[in-house]
Amino acid sequence: MASSPPLASSFLLLAAAVVLLISPASSQTCKSQKFSHNKTKFTNCTDLPTLKAQLHWAYDPSAKPNPTLSVAYIAPPARPDGWVAWALNPTGSGMVGSQALVAFNDVNGSVVVRTYNITEYGPIVESRIAYDVLSKSADHSGGVTTIFATLALPPGKTLLNQVWQVGAAVKDGVPVKHDFSPENLGSKGTLQLNGNVPAPAPFPVPAQSPAPALVPATGKDAGGSWRIYGSGVGLCGAVSAVLLGVVLGF
Repeated sequence: MASSPPLASSFLLLAAAVVLLISPASSQTCKSQKFSHNKTKFTNCTDLPTLKAQLHWAYDPSAKPNPTLSVAYIAPPARPDGWVAWALNPTGSGMVGSQALVAFNDVNGSVVVRTYNITEYGPIVESRIAYDVLSKSADHSGGVTTIFATLALPPGKTLLNQVWQVGAAVKDGVPVKHDFSPENLGSKGTLQLNGNVPAPAPFPVPAQSPAPALVPATGKDAGGSWRIYGSGVGLCGAVSAVLLGVVLGF
């Protein structure tokens, strides 16, 4: 009977298999990423603690008439036809109040960035956000999507709430809700504009309550959005832990 391969060879084969399974996004850190076609010089970057995402940013407090924040948010969509999103929330840390930039493939195949001002738990449609968007674009390559944007910010604040997310699909131009895994629910934190990034909070524990029912919103302004229906005290806490989790998917 043929002898078994040496133990060392088995370990080498296992290591090679693991390397093949690692995606380009998960094997990179923000310091190794370069942008050949973007002229912005990002002065800060961080590997976000969830969803294999990274954020690059540059803050210019002397810009006129208002300070500016330029970002490059990088993440792999949950599936190739999915979406990625990044947002600032000037009024809280959850869904309501978030000012979102969402990127996905349009019907013509190009990658688009759309903005959503999340003001309530209700129908969501593309809209202006609280910050002036001076520029926005996106591209997709190597399994990851990158959102580039420059926002005009009000003066005086250097610590902001941020939320990031990925989803698996887009239907009729509307991102479909994301998974409710601990990584998805924990994709929020703070952004120190001067570059000092506080440690992220631990993953929240999902509330034990019946899942909300999703039904299409009706009316001429529904825009393919969803309304939330459910019961139980835990529903409010579970919904507020995510941004666009069941409405826009973020």
